[in-house]
Amino acid sequence: MSNENEFFVIKAKENGVNVIGLTRGSDTRFHHSEKLDKGEVMIAQFTEHTSAVKIRGKAVIQTSHGTIETDE
Repeated sequence: MSNENEFFVIKAKENGVNVIGLTRGSDTRFHHSEKLDKGEVMIAQFTEHTSAVKIRGKAVIQTSHGTIETDE
């Protein structure tokens, strides 16, 4: 199964949660940023351009591998 088809859900537990997409390839860079407020939900997926996601702030992240809560 390719991770390009895998969706994940991010739900903000506070205002100002940052979701930052990182590029694929030999030179990883930030390429997209979103700011979520408390209660907002973002549904995202890995693509040919996005290899990783950085989340800053209190949030719940749901993936096919389970649920993760940030401690911040």
